Amino acid sequence: MTTSRRRLILALTLWLLAYASSGFAADQGSSKADLEVFTRSGCPHCAAAKRFLDELQRSRPNLRILTQDIGEDSAALARLKDVAAAQGLRTIGVPAFYVHGRLLIGFAGPDRTGRQILALLNQSESAPAGQAPEGACRPEPTIPCDRAGSMWALVFMLSLLAGLRDRAKLLVIAGTFVAVQGLVYFAFMAAWLNVFLFVGLSRAAEIFLGAIAGLAGVVHVKDFLAFGRGPSLSVPSSTKPTLYATVRRILYAEHLAGALLGAVALAVLVQGVEVLCTAGLPALYTGILTRHQLEGWLYYGYLLLYNAAYMFDDVIVLGVGAVTLSRRRLQEREGRWLKLVS
Repeated sequence: MTTSRRRLILALTLWLLAYASSGFAADQGSSKADLEVFTRSGCPHCAAAKRFLDELQRSRPNLRILTQDIGEDSAALARLKDVAAAQGLRTIGVPAFYVHGRLLIGFAGPDRTGRQILALLNQSESAPAGQAPEGACRPEPTIPCDRAGSMWALVFMLSLLAGLRDRAKLLVIAGTFVAVQGLVYFAFMAAWLNVFLFVGLSRAAEIFLGAIAGLAGVVHVKDFLAFGRGPSLSVPSSTKPTLYATVRRILYAEHLAGALLGAVALAVLVQGVEVLCTAGLPALYTGILTRHQLEGWLYYGYLLLYNAAYMFDDVIVLGVGAVTLSRRRLQEREGRWLKLVS
């Protein structure tokens, strides 16, 4: 056997040993831990859980806690998925706590989830898997870039505000969000109206705008039938962190004024994106409207009528959210149906 071949075999052997030992070490780390914790950077519930765990560690210095970030460590994500699957859970979220063969997802505060964790550590209570979903940061969904997009943002906001259990505050903050959305869209349509009143609308421009609206409809139908494949009218991934951060600032604002400013900023951001995705229909509507010789105030009356219909579903969702204080969010299946209706 040549020297080069011996070196190659030796190198491969050492690599396999190192790989096996690293996997063994990871498994050993998990098995030796009294409490496995799965988190993700940017998750507010994870930050609250960390404060609880810090207190727990100080009170129990010998407690072995293994904390893993599923956003930075693919092995940690795989581990969480395996543990969840073994317990019959279809969805995962963070923070998640695996202790004595039980998985808890979410952190609803020291008095609820914290007590469950302590009970499991003491082996005095057998808590079922996934008993704190309201305090979980779910995997981020695809956000539609159309009417369904603003609906998603509203439902997402309501699901977080519902945790405050304060209907008046929910109505004020979410109501401000809906009202500002309507104002922004009305201003957008008023701008189209004045452009067409000034320069007119040619037949070619009308056909062009109609084609854009029709093309958008085709893409929405495609998204319903083949979600996630090919071109899509969805909010780019680069915009998502801003949306999530804005909603969370609203939730954790110290004063109502700060929360209202956040709601205004979110409404402007969402409508700014939505306007780009739905420009065809309002432009076509206002263009055709200018062909009729009306009094000036009547033009704006028809714009208000359009906007009332446009915002009607948001008002319904706001009312349902305020009455039920539901923490449910739009899932992919529901998002696909919304895009089909759009």
